[in-house]
Amino acid sequence: MRAVLKIGGSLLYDDAGEVLTDRIRRYADVILGLSKEGHQLVIVVGGGKPARMFIEAARELGASEAQCDWIGIKMARQNAELLGAALGDVAYPKIVESLDELETAIQYGKVVLMGGLIPAQSTNAVAAVAAETVGAERLFNATNVDGVYDKDPKLSGAKKLDTVKIAELRSILSAGGTRAGEYKLFDPVAIRVVERSKISAVIFDGRDPENLRNIFEGKKIGSVIVHE
Repeated sequence: MRAVLKIGGSLLYDDAGEVLTDRIRRYADVILGLSKEGHQLVIVVGGGKPARMFIEAARELGASEAQCDWIGIKMARQNAELLGAALGDVAYPKIVESLDELETAIQYGKVVLMGGLIPAQSTNAVAAVAAETVGAERLFNATNVDGVYDKDPKLSGAKKLDTVKIAELRSILSAGGTRAGEYKLFDPVAIRVVERSKISAVIFDGRDPENLRNIFEGKKIGSVIVHE
């Protein structure tokens, strides 16, 4: 299977902002196993807590939103470098920075790593466009929640959805922020790309890297985005 995996940057850091190296190693182990089984992966890594910290500081110091976006892009690429270090020779040797590069890198049969691409585009949108570009069969979004809920999962009575239609997902996530560092599960651009290309997508709990392997084995985990 050719698939795109988006790993939320928040999964790589603890509450104090320390890098969770053990979790990165566990992700690398799962990805290596999937690669050996013949699966081809493009992995997009988010910026996480360090990106938000730098963006907030830059904004306070007067940076434009475009500048804040670039900070997030650079931090996401650094996070991708961390995963690349754990993957070793299995990974394409350069963090891909454009769709043109992606089209070339995918031909080498390596695990391709990406962070952000351009301002005003979240790494969720990058993952969706990457899936569209390489003709991926599936898009997996590893987050710090166990799927999509019908409302904020912190609220009483919130219900996890095993499947969610695009229109429903758009409605649920419409309250999310669109400034740098504020993107949630999916942003409007990512939703539009997934919708127009009818990409099969799964949003799942990435705090346990084994969930990725379980999904590849056909186990029902997370929330599946379905198309009409």
